[in-house]
Amino acid sequence: MTFDFTRRLCAEALGTFFLVMAVVGSGIMAETLAGGNVALALLCNTIATGAVLFVIITIFIGVSGAHFNPAVSFAMLLRGSLPRGEVLPYMAVQIVGGCLGAIAAHLMFGLDAIQISQHTRTGFGQWLGEFIATFGLVATILGCIRFNVAAIPAAVGLYITSAYWFTSSTSFANPAVTIARAISDTFSGIAPAHVPAFLLAQFVGAAAAVLLFGWLLRPGSESHGS
Repeated sequence: MTFDFTRRLCAEALGTFFLVMAVVGSGIMAETLAGGNVALALLCNTIATGAVLFVIITIFIGVSGAHFNPAVSFAMLLRGSLPRGEVLPYMAVQIVGGCLGAIAAHLMFGLDAIQISQHTRTGFGQWLGEFIATFGLVATILGCIRFNVAAIPAAVGLYITSAYWFTSSTSFANPAVTIARAISDTFSGIAPAHVPAFLLAQFVGAAAAVLLFGWLLRPGSESHGS
């Protein structure tokens, strides 16, 4: 079944809205209830993010492909799975949906709708963390596309759940989420000045995954000796 472009854009906006609302909202709730225990707050934030990813990908993968992430849309462009003319609209609705998700989370918890984050997230280690996080995310998706499409919701949810803990940046791995988190001065926020380097690392990580896994997952030609 093929859905028209308007419905696909709506699915991308809705999915990214719920993703960011879950990330920001669970961060607010976790910080409120964890009593200053940052590890516990991060664990709660992680579980909510991984769970909502499973749900929204399951719902929307048959509609729009369930990217919810400009880096993933960029990767699909590079591999020829997303037409050039659809990439920028996909990215635009992802960013808008994500920002609206952050605003909705703030309003639910009685906070100012739009904030300027003061959370410092910068330095080579965090940039490398974002490169690795996004590289691994795109690799996960490409591997599932190649061998088991039905596993994508669980695989992506589990990968991000894990990457929250093994990357120095807590695995944003998503330009739309990164931009939305810049307008949230809460547990999950990132200072706007630190966003560009994160975005660069994410897009480079996505491109590197497409290049490597495009080669790795392509069956080689057999050579027969005489």
